[in-house]
Amino acid sequence: MEKLKCIIIDDEKLARDIVINYLSFQDDIEIVCECKNGFEGIKAIQEHKPDIAFLDIQMPKINGFEMLELIDEPPLIIFTTAFDQYAIKAFEINAVDYLLKPFSKDRFDDALNRARNSIPEKLRQDEKIKKLRENIDSKIEYLNRVIIKDRSNIKIIPVQEIDYIIAQDDYVEIHAKGEKYLKQRTMKYYEDHLEPDQFYRIHRSYIININSLKNIELLQKDSYYAVLKDNTKLAISKTGYTKIKNILKT
Repeated sequence: MEKLKCIIIDDEKLARDIVINYLSFQDDIEIVCECKNGFEGIKAIQEHKPDIAFLDIQMPKINGFEMLELIDEPPLIIFTTAFDQYAIKAFEINAVDYLLKPFSKDRFDDALNRARNSIPEKLRQDEKIKKLRENIDSKIEYLNRVIIKDRSNIKIIPVQEIDYIIAQDDYVEIHAKGEKYLKQRTMKYYEDHLEPDQFYRIHRSYIININSLKNIELLQKDSYYAVLKDNTKLAISKTGYTKIKNILKT
């Protein structure tokens, strides 16, 4: 019988050891990698293509949610988390398995059995992961960083370094400190998830960091553009002009 490949991604060694111990009783599971952070986890998933991943949520560098955002074909995910029952309702709604720390062996075995049963329905599980991402995105929590995947490289951009964002079809183009990065997100997402006192959507195609704004110039009657500190010029809609015209007066 071919064994199911499994990886463990958790920054706490004790937590990894508990999962390893519980898995030692499972004859059909092979642990192919043990990862201490999200960067190692992404690399391990790309290299080993596991069937199941035990994924911690709260990790340094990049967390479990950010990891899922960067993986094109995620394995079956069993979250291991210290989140309380209320915070974890999103997982239950979308039928994604989770283990609330500290968890018993019986509870672990239940989650593992559900993952086993989901193997034939992997495509449906991928859809559940997508719905989980959408559920997370719907919660308005302001970002403090943006994670970018560029081929095999991962870039972490503090939001304070973002100068402006441009709509690019199904992507956005993020400009930060003279560099630009493509991200498969919507302008609406960033409009909702960037601090509203710092980031303003001045046009359906542009969001700017107000700290990067040098001045506003008149193009023609009732038509303006924003001049940024790097001399980039971006058109301002009437609605966008109403949003920011008082900012420069203060």
